[in-house]
Amino acid sequence: MSEQSNLETSAPAAIQANAGVFGLSLSAAERITHMLSGEPEGSFFRVAVLGGGCSGFQYDFSIDQKRNDDDIVFTTHGVDVVVDDMSIELIDHAELDYVQDLMGSYFAVTNPNATASCGCGTSFSV
Repeated sequence: MSEQSNLETSAPAAIQANAGVFGLSLSAAERITHMLSGEPEGSFFRVAVLGGGCSGFQYDFSIDQKRNDDDIVFTTHGVDVVVDDMSIELIDHAELDYVQDLMGSYFAVTNPNATASCGCGTSFSV
């Protein structure tokens, strides 16, 4: 079975009770899988929200190897994404996408909790 068809048939996002929901598009799952292929065993993709940016908060994407006690794991299209407990409050029901267009390639978050966002695409306010 090819990697793409394996990604397409994986189970939907795992949801922990009262922990929130975070989604991942197929395009983002494929890109994360590609990024992790060159990383050490046990590496995973982390999404966090940090204070700062032009609108008050900013998204932070990283590859990590250490899970914390407050981490929540969401699995979509066979890919684990880890979000800490504080960040999930700000990105609950959001979806991560990987966009490729004339402006370049980048991760983009569709966040229903954001009341405003900056033109840079990585900064938002609630």
